[in-house]
Amino acid sequence: MGYAQGGGLTDAGRAARERIRLQAVERFEDGEKNREIAVVLRVSERSVERWRRQWREAGATGVRSRGSPGRPRLSQSQIARLASELERGPLVHGWADQRWTLARVKTLIGQLFHVSYTVEGTWRLLKRHGWSWQQPARSLSSVVKQLCSTEL
Repeated sequence: MGYAQGGGLTDAGRAARERIRLQAVERFEDGEKNREIAVVLRVSERSVERWRRQWREAGATGVRSRGSPGRPRLSQSQIARLASELERGPLVHGWADQRWTLARVKTLIGQLFHVSYTVEGTWRLLKRHGWSWQQPARSLSSVVKQLCSTEL
């Protein structure tokens, strides 16, 4: 039931998770407690709480799978181009320093591909493609300044 190459669940994985949620619904109707359901179905109690809330609001249809989220907003070739543009650095794209922020990546995606992402969506896109947040290395000048100020 692992994740497909594109980052989402396969159809079979989605169906398996839906079966678990529907089993939970049967147990809700029987009056079982969240903790008992979580143990039996081997899921977190928090998931069961969320499913119960969805069930109360919309019945069994509230816990059903909504299907595949659809086609990705960026193609593989666009992802490859984004990677190469990120490698070129923020200075090339008009920012004053060498730090990529999520807001900057979001703006770059919009400029290059005319596709709009939220900052959170940008983070998910980067994570899905194996990019991670990096702490910038301290520059030599900042280390020297710190040493000079502590030795005085």
